[in-house]
Amino acid sequence: MRTKRAMTLAGLTAAVLSAGLWVLIPAWSSQAPAAQKMAGMAGMSSGNGNVVLTKDIAAAREATAKYATSLAQAKADGYRIITKMMPNMGYHFLNPSISGFNVRKPPILVYEHTATGWQLGALEWVFTSMPKTPPLPNATLGFFPAGCHYNDGTFVPEPSQKDCPKTAPGSGAKFFFWHPDLFTMHVWVWYPNPAGLYSSTNPLVTPFNGG
Repeated sequence: MRTKRAMTLAGLTAAVLSAGLWVLIPAWSSQAPAAQKMAGMAGMSSGNGNVVLTKDIAAAREATAKYATSLAQAKADGYRIITKMMPNMGYHFLNPSISGFNVRKPPILVYEHTATGWQLGALEWVFTSMPKTPPLPNATLGFFPAGCHYNDGTFVPEPSQKDCPKTAPGSGAKFFFWHPDLFTMHVWVWYPNPAGLYSSTNPLVTPFNGG
């Protein structure tokens, strides 16, 4: 009986994930020409790319479901604030122990602070150089300048770590880390985005820009 019940729950979980994912397909098929060019570089047709992406997003959602409405859980697992609210984007939280690309382990979680609490909006991966092939089918990447981060989420753009103030201007928060120029990949798997699955910004989170 326990085995049968477990199989039933697993089936229901898969069905829920699949139902949620197909809502995002219009965003996948409306990528900019540059994104389609990257997909061509990877040697994938749009149809095959959608199948692969569906599986990848399902894996990402399953792995990050515990963080969807629980910033406390994310913090307990090692994610730390690296930016305050960025307009039409969100608060960024980094897990410094995660490196490389693994669809189940995003190094950055992007949260919205809503009237009812914290809501996970996007997952983010970063690269120090533009990937030769897209990390995910049809992926487009943004850009984030080199800069200094502090424990309260303050960010100060600086070309090198030696230029970073020792503490955050205005708040005096302790220095966290510096990073070089980065190529960024946002994936909006927890909040709908009419601008596209991979867009850096999301017009639907504008109401939360006040923090």
